[in-house]
Amino acid sequence: MATDSTPDLQLDHSVRPHRYYRNAVEKHWDPHDIDLERDREEITELPDVAFEALKESLALFGAGEESVTEDLAPLAVVLDDIGDQMFITTQLYEESKHTDFFDRYWREVVRPEEERRGQELSSPTDEKWFNEPYNELFERNEEAMARLLEDDSPENRAKAHCHYHLTIEGILAQTGYYGLTLAYGENEPDLPNLLGLVEGLKLVRSDEGRHVGFGMAQLKSLVIDGDVDPDVLRETVGELVPLVQRSLVTDDGASSEGGPGPSPSDLSEYAYNKHEQRMKQITTASEQIPDVEELTELEA
Repeated sequence: MATDSTPDLQLDHSVRPHRYYRNAVEKHWDPHDIDLERDREEITELPDVAFEALKESLALFGAGEESVTEDLAPLAVVLDDIGDQMFITTQLYEESKHTDFFDRYWREVVRPEEERRGQELSSPTDEKWFNEPYNELFERNEEAMARLLEDDSPENRAKAHCHYHLTIEGILAQTGYYGLTLAYGENEPDLPNLLGLVEGLKLVRSDEGRHVGFGMAQLKSLVIDGDVDPDVLRETVGELVPLVQRSLVTDDGASSEGGPGPSPSDLSEYAYNKHEQRMKQITTASEQIPDVEELTELEA
């Protein structure tokens, strides 16, 4: 009597992590392929106050991408599923690309414009751009990720995903990129259109949607399997949200997003609605996390 003796292959192409991996491969982009020539022309029309606000935003997000590139390594170490490991390698690579994009924009657009305006040349790594809440937010993320190397418990893994994927990427980064995209896109009549910046931000946001979806899927498995109480997720993110809000406020009390584009209240509402939707998808058994194509679809 014949039996199906076909051996299992190494990779399961049907599981979510592999689909995310393949999506990352298929959507590859190079930061140095983006045309910045028009941005160098258009940025000359930006008022001085708006130019300073733009530099602050670019410094914050550039430093954030560099930090998360460094901090993701512990998660790559503890994941034991080959599909998860393959996806994390793409995320590490993409975080590096995002860092590269912001560095290139500063070198090729911001710095020449500072020279044209007769300003002292600035650095995106200067401490003047970062306040204490911002630094604390990323320090906590680093600690949460490093803790996995000491105690890779389900709760510690859940907290790491909450710090990294839900808060830093899902709230801080995606909301900020959304705001900058609206401010400097073609729908903003009062500002020059920095279309190279917008193109880069859209590609970064597409990557981030995939990253957030991976973290959501990992958290949903921990919750639905009964390994972690949903309150751990709510409490962890709840402790971090005030740091996100305060990290975008300058020393004089003004929002660093308070220049061109959406108002701070509009961005807060956007962030709140997106986070609540994600939490429902994570903690409700009948809810589905969107598939990768929907996660990487642009929302602006």
